[in-house]
Amino acid sequence: MSNVQMEALDFRYLLLEYYRKLRLNENELATILMIDHLLEQKNTLITPDLLSMKMSLSVKELDKIFVSLIERGFLDFTTGKKIKVSLKPLQKKLYEVFQISLAKEQETQTSAEKSAYLKNIYEVFEKELKRTLSPLEFSLIGEWVDQGYSDETIINALKEALSKGKKSLRSVDKILLQWQARDDIEATGITAVSKDWNKDIERTMEIAKAKWIDD
Repeated sequence: MSNVQMEALDFRYLLLEYYRKLRLNENELATILMIDHLLEQKNTLITPDLLSMKMSLSVKELDKIFVSLIERGFLDFTTGKKIKVSLKPLQKKLYEVFQISLAKEQETQTSAEKSAYLKNIYEVFEKELKRTLSPLEFSLIGEWVDQGYSDETIINALKEALSKGKKSLRSVDKILLQWQARDDIEATGITAVSKDWNKDIERTMEIAKAKWIDD
């Protein structure tokens, strides 16, 4: 994540949202919020002594919190000509947690959407074929979706097969590949669809020993 993207996110929101994931307790949370407040007020000298004047925690308690935050990589505390405190290490960790959480949320959403998407296709196939699909057939439909075929295209291929008196998913697969080859040739003049695709399907079915319905 770039600095611009990080700056666009609200640090306090992320802190309140994810502080427990970073194993921060409420005293540490309050201390960090006060440090952030003082930094915004352009205070250059932030110490446990100064914080104790603003908070109900003792200097001894705040000193322990300071040390703990530094040791755990949440706080930069440099000394020299000027004592400087920075929350940038904590900000970076919060943004990392946010990204991981966002990715998991998107993955869950995508998985839920795909499940609903597949459920619709399964229902249409079982209704049109008037039978329950086999596990291998469920898997094949899932592969079509992963390959980028829309539910509309898959269902249209099924209807095309049925209109020709073909009731197997092998026939639907043939039609999808034919359409893909046609679209590829129209778009670029070439296609990546192998001429041996039919042999590959036959070999796969033989290995799986699936009960496919003959054309």
